[in-house]
Amino acid sequence: MSTGESLVVGVDFGTLSGRAVVVRVRDGAELGSAVSEYRHGVIDRILPQTGHGLPPDWALQVPSDYVDVLRTAVPEAIRAAGADPADVIGIGTDFTACTMVPTTAEGTPLCELPEFGGNPHAYVKLWRHHSAQPQADRINALARKRGESWLPRYGGLISSEWEFAKALEVFEEAPEVYDRMRHWVELADWIVWQLTGTYVRNACTAGYKGILQDGRYPSAEFLEELAPGFGSFVDDKLVHPLGALGAKAGGLSAQAAEWTGLPEGIAVAVGNVDAHVTAPAVQAVEPGQMVAIMGTSTCHVMNGAELREVPGMCGVVDGGIVSGQWGYEAGQSGVGDIFAWFVEHGVPASYVDDAREAGISVHELLTRLAATREIGEHGLVALDWHSGNRSVLVDHELSGVVVGQTLATRAEDTYRALLEATAFGTRTIIETFDRAGVPVTELIVAGGLVKNPLLMQIYADVTNLPLSVAGSAQSPALGSAIHAAVAAGAHPDVPAAALAMGSVRRAVHRPIAENVKAYDDLYAEYAALHDYFGRGTNDVMHRLAARRRAARKGQHR
Repeated sequence: MSTGESLVVGVDFGTLSGRAVVVRVRDGAELGSAVSEYRHGVIDRILPQTGHGLPPDWALQVPSDYVDVLRTAVPEAIRAAGADPADVIGIGTDFTACTMVPTTAEGTPLCELPEFGGNPHAYVKLWRHHSAQPQADRINALARKRGESWLPRYGGLISSEWEFAKALEVFEEAPEVYDRMRHWVELADWIVWQLTGTYVRNACTAGYKGILQDGRYPSAEFLEELAPGFGSFVDDKLVHPLGALGAKAGGLSAQAAEWTGLPEGIAVAVGNVDAHVTAPAVQAVEPGQMVAIMGTSTCHVMNGAELREVPGMCGVVDGGIVSGQWGYEAGQSGVGDIFAWFVEHGVPASYVDDAREAGISVHELLTRLAATREIGEHGLVALDWHSGNRSVLVDHELSGVVVGQTLATRAEDTYRALLEATAFGTRTIIETFDRAGVPVTELIVAGGLVKNPLLMQIYADVTNLPLSVAGSAQSPALGSAIHAAVAAGAHPDVPAAALAMGSVRRAVHRPIAENVKAYDDLYAEYAALHDYFGRGTNDVMHRLAARRRAARKGQHR
């Protein structure tokens, strides 16, 4: 039954699932939500269509899984809210980035064409698809050689996760896919294309992941020198009209209205990235407020009043988060993924039995046990590079390390060391920003890991910053709803909508002085290992990665 209250829907497309939330426009109240798991999940070992194994460092997805979220999660969220769909005035979406798909001129993913169903390069390349590292290395080397002006805007390094490295991989390894491809599309834009029938490229991913700076992409001359024949990539496959964040990309199409149960023609917001929409959701739109969106990975975003060059940042974009400010991004490729990996592969069966008997998860059991340890009591220090390093080294061939294990080391000791390692990684990012003249004064955490109080206190102590916490359990979806409200004209701009609809609990976790001192000592050890393995003193991780890659490729011949 209609209440006369204007509502919006936000949809957050994550790594493993999509979440929809129904939000009231006037105050941001979340009235109902629903989650849809991706049927195919992450494809990183076997391509389902053929049963063939994938090489190392691959991570693919199936685009129809995202449409299933629109078909299921959105109607379920409306039902859960007890809302009348007629009250919904807009829908906004966010996506992981950089997640790419090659499409036809009409937007059909090439993997959906019969001739390409068995070609892995025709599928969605998820953000954590890292096999384009050799291509990224060549992009970086040539950009440094030529003194390309855009390189410092990305901390001096372009990532293998981003648009150009992944596209060059397709060009070199699957020319038949590259030739058939008309558009190389961020999934943040593809999903909006499905909702509206119109392709609009969002300014956020174009700037951060597509190397669009000062209105220009890397030149055709640069790309041709990079790989003969690749010089026309921007003009032929990439360039497209941009949409500003918070703008209306179009109206909901009849087909999408049928999928979602929402009124045809309502405003669809220009696409965005999960991390960037979270900043207004937690009312972090002022300089100095760094938002860490902590899930399988962590993305760090913040606004700055001035342009600075921060080593190893993922990018700085004018208006990349909100209009009128420079939006900065950094990140860690593995956080929750690392904890999950350890629980799955490093925990004795007795711990699993104990957790089951106590009626809690293994994560909760390990957290309880780890919390009983004094700082440094485990005698360990770890590097959080199990999925490579996004910032500040931008090297996805780096790998995890745990130093100090003995026969007395227990699972909870290693688990705590891994928790601490991710906090040390965040401190490395913060200190790099501080030194570059972009001071961080507050750390605001969003995402599923805020539920772990030990982890949150470790972050406060390691960074020596007050830790604020998102007021919403689904901040990216709320952020997308905020952008939907702006696109629909219900609020004048994103900062105003953030003030009305965002939610944050300030300084929930404060640093404890004695803990700060103890972690300063451990962090010094982390920093020494960080530079020893990450800055070229010992390239053993690269050599081992090359051996692993060669062995895996030999198995798949």
